[in-house]
Order: sequence, then structure tokens, then C-alpha cells
Amino acid sequence: MAGSLAGEEATAVGGRRGGPLIVTEDVELLDDLLRLCAAAGAEPEVHHGPPGCRGSWERAPMVLVGDDAAARCRGAGRRKGVMLVGRDQDDPDVWRRAVEIGAEYVLRLPDSEGWLVDQIANAAEGVGRPALTVGVMGGRGGSGASTLACALAVSAARSGRRTMLIDADPLGGGIDVLLGGERAEGMRWPDFAQSKGRLGGGALEDSLPALHGLRVLSWGRDDEVVIPPQAMRAVLAAARRLGGVVVVDLPRRVDEGVAEALAQLDLGLLVVPGELRAVAAAKRVASTAGMVLDDLRVVPRGPYASGLDGRWVARAIGLPLVGELPWESGLLGSQDDGTPPGGNARGSLARFCAAFWDQVAVAGDTSPVTGPPRGGAA
Repeated sequence: MAGSLAGEEATAVGGRRGGPLIVTEDVELLDDLLRLCAAAGAEPEVHHGPPGCRGSWERAPMVLVGDDAAARCRGAGRRKGVMLVGRDQDDPDVWRRAVEIGAEYVLRLPDSEGWLVDQIANAAEGVGRPALTVGVMGGRGGSGASTLACALAVSAARSGRRTMLIDADPLGGGIDVLLGGERAEGMRWPDFAQSKGRLGGGALEDSLPALHGLRVLSWGRDDEVVIPPQAMRAVLAAARRLGGVVVVDLPRRVDEGVAEALAQLDLGLLVVPGELRAVAAAKRVASTAGMVLDDLRVVPRGPYASGLDGRWVARAIGLPLVGELPWESGLLGSQDDGTPPGGNARGSLARFCAAFWDQVAVAGDTSPVTGPPRGGAA
């Protein structure tokens, strides 16, 4: 009953889940669906009717049934992720056909194309719980925010978490340098500056340098590149869809791109040296960042000026205290030897980071999928 148009088995993209199963004999509709799959970075399996090979209907992450093939799919097993797709906006029988095949959604093209691309990409990537995303910024220059960001990422990777470290500070010198990976193969921010719309999470991960068990997005060694908000949005959204942990090293100034990064954080950490001028500067940083980020916490760092301690710093800024960033002797020497911040598992910095990951609240599950622009649940 099934004649294959594009091979009997879907090919997994980049080692991840395969693309959707497409069931149709409508050549024009098939062309549209193949185009949308290509835009989502997914390779589909295509059949004229329910696939003859046992389990293929059930195994596909989602099933796109053309209007022309609905009658041939009546006997297929009921499952989630079935969508009835066509072009006729005024077809009076479309809902009856959708119920007969157990479709969750009725989609009309071209109106639903953008929504469908997102769902195909989600299905191909096996999207589940989004990454816990933590931003780190300094209360003043030289506060140690980049060092903490590196240490948090290295610690998360060492514990087995899928980890990505993103350098959002173009004037910071490149966080890959702190990790000893300035010459590592892989893409940097200039390669993503023109990104718009949706990036594939797996493709992003595979393109970045792999250092110390994590993936790193840093800056090139050339002139400063401005990252538009839409590029920051696309990169961080792709990173979050992978799950695990994303750590973002943030600058103190908040422009449109940084505001976009702040909007995608689950929580932020503000590193504040224990001195009055640093506290005053940090209050201004906190005020600006707090306009976008709801959960911002303080990490004070000694040595402290006379009469100050970590609790006083947190109270003065008016934010919750995470804990005091410990001083680790020999940190610079360790970096010269190729050990990144937090790389010494027995060091005080690594212990601080491990305790943070153990205590921090885990990000919630992804929100339920919302309906397409026109059509809806059957």
C-alpha cells in the first residue's frame, strides 16, 4: 500500500532524531513540505500512504498527512503528532478527515508555514526541557565575572551536564582565551552576526569549538562586530533548546543585544568586589539589568574594605546573596599551565561552582505548543 518517494528510512540529521514522516501523492504539496523540512534542518521520510515497514508510522517524531492521503491513513494506528496539511482554506470536510485519522492539528498552507517549520525543527531535535541559562556580569571592570562564568561552565561540564558557554561581551578579549582555546577550530560570533529566524540547536553546537567538555561561542580576533538583537535571540534560543546548561558572560553596559540576552536568562549573577565604589557602580548595573531580568543575585568578592562583608554588599545593592566568591591562590599560574578557571576540581572556585549548581533551581519544562495561525486542534 505504501510506495516510497524518498527512501524507506528517515536519516537522522547530525546524529539526532530523524525528520517527520510525510504521507502524500500531491506533488506540489510535497514540494512545499520538503522545502519547510529543509528550512528546519530535518530530512523527512516520504510515502504515498501509511508506510509498509512495521513501526515506521509509530517511530517518526511527527506525521504530516496531505489532504489527498487522509482516506488511505484511516487504518493507521492512533498516535500523537499527526497533522493534516493542505491548501484549501474553505474545505468543509477537512475536520471530518482530521478526526478519522486522529490528527491533532489541521494546517493550511501557506498561512501555517512559519509555525510548522518550528514544530518540524522541534521534533527533529527532540526538544524537551530547555537549558538552565545563567548570566554573569561584573559590578565594575575587573570584578572577575568572566572568570566565574568560565568556572561555572567548566564545573557544569565536569558534572556531566550538556554545557555551552557564550561570550556576550565583545570588549572582554574573548572568553576562549581564558579556556586556552583561542586557536581552536570552530565558529565565532562574526559567523552568526547575520543570523535571523531560527537556528538549529544541533548545528550550532556542532559548529563551535569544543574545550574542556563544553562548547564555546566567543569573539574573533578581528575588529569588533556588532551583534544585532535578532542574532542574539536566534543563537541563545538555539542553545537553550539543547537542554543542559548555558552560561552567558555579559558586559556591564546594556544595549539592545545584551537586553535580548538578559531576557532569555533564568537568573543572573552580579559579581561585586567588596569596596564602596564597586558597590555604587554595581547598583547602577543592577538597576539597568533589572529592567529586563527578574532574578538577579549578588556574588560578593573579597578582600573587603574595612567594615564591609558579603552580606553588607548584598544588602546595599538590594539583591539576594548567592555566596561569596572565594579567592583561589595560583589561579593565574594554573591558566598558564592550561588549566581553566574551575578546572581544579579540588580548588575553592570549583567547589563554589559545584555547590551553586547543586542548589540552584532547575528550569521548568517547556511550555505547551500553541496552535498554528489558521486551523487548530482537531
